[in-house]
Amino acid sequence: MLEKIGKDDETRPADGDSETSGPVIDPGDYASDVPAREVVDSLAELSPSMGDRSAAVGVDVTEACRSGSYFQVDHSLVYSASGQAGLEVMGLAEALARHGWLEEYRWKLLPRDMDRYTASVGTSPHGGYFIRSLAGARATFPLQACLYMTREGMVQNVHNIIIAEEGSDLSVITGCTTGPSVRSGLHIGVSEFYVKRGARLTFTMLHNWAEGMAVRPRSAALLEEGAVFVSNYICIAPVMDLQMCPRALCAGKGSVARFSNVLMAPPGCRLDVGSSVFLRAEESRAEVLSRAVTTGGHIAARGLLVGEVPGVKAHMDCRGLILSPEGTIRAVPELRGDARDVDMSHEAAVGRIAEDEILYLMSRGLTEEEAVSAIVRGFLDVQIKGLPGRLRDDVERVIAEVAGRGEI
Repeated sequence: MLEKIGKDDETRPADGDSETSGPVIDPGDYASDVPAREVVDSLAELSPSMGDRSAAVGVDVTEACRSGSYFQVDHSLVYSASGQAGLEVMGLAEALARHGWLEEYRWKLLPRDMDRYTASVGTSPHGGYFIRSLAGARATFPLQACLYMTREGMVQNVHNIIIAEEGSDLSVITGCTTGPSVRSGLHIGVSEFYVKRGARLTFTMLHNWAEGMAVRPRSAALLEEGAVFVSNYICIAPVMDLQMCPRALCAGKGSVARFSNVLMAPPGCRLDVGSSVFLRAEESRAEVLSRAVTTGGHIAARGLLVGEVPGVKAHMDCRGLILSPEGTIRAVPELRGDARDVDMSHEAAVGRIAEDEILYLMSRGLTEEEAVSAIVRGFLDVQIKGLPGRLRDDVERVIAEVAGRGEI
């Protein structure tokens, strides 16, 4: 039986916003009438600027090391393909028309009226993807999805559903970004993940938005017996206002949920990012890891672990690094035990770089700027679990490129 997270869930800031997120974001303030985009036969046909921008968030336009692709521009699906038997990749609208049973999964983990953002997607959807690994299928390479925005001041409402069927192993990387001329807009992404018995789903999201973008992801995952769900989120490029709190329901015995967030907030940036895990089955486990760096922006790093039955284990590790006196970080870890014999713990620390670390690296020939950059890169290198080798290389490349541009 499917379980839904209601709109009264206490882990969610009121109406999807919080005191760290600045002014209330109204989807009605953004343009929803945008021209349709033409379909392409391959990602190689994308414009050079679109290819470069999407490559910066892990998209391989050659598809040589991907098992499938989905590419959406504004409100239009321009390309989708599966490169391996046992894997499905298509637009959600097509999937609903092809699979009548899929309606039983849509809006089952997140209610349409959870907040103004889910309501916007529910009443005016602008596409989104459907990805499924069939029972026993094992993706050779990650599947990739890109949500790209080219219009100034537009809203992009997407609804995504990913299903890892029993015994399958699926890895997905989603890159979200804007065109070079875009300065502001609103992206709302509703995502529902279903990880069936004995399946493994690794979901990695890289964001590289424009400085004036507001972003509101809304997602939930349901884990059956022996399922593993690994969620990795990386946002180290400037964005005006981001608020998200994905959550996982460990509903099956021995299920495991892991969340890793890597965040950087330059001046003018507000990030309110959390992760929640509800341990509802015996022997289920959870891990939440957060690394946050501010060079002048504001970050709230949240985490909630709820042990609802005996014998569950969970740990949270939230660490923040402040590189500017104007920047702020709030680490908000929370543990809740609703049963005896739960084993849950957390660590939280916020501070600055130790002067002796900088002096040591400078004594080895680095400039002060190079020393700080090296320390920050090491701090952000959390060795995210569950990433395939090539995908891990993509993430490390993105962090290195940011450092190379002098942004850390």
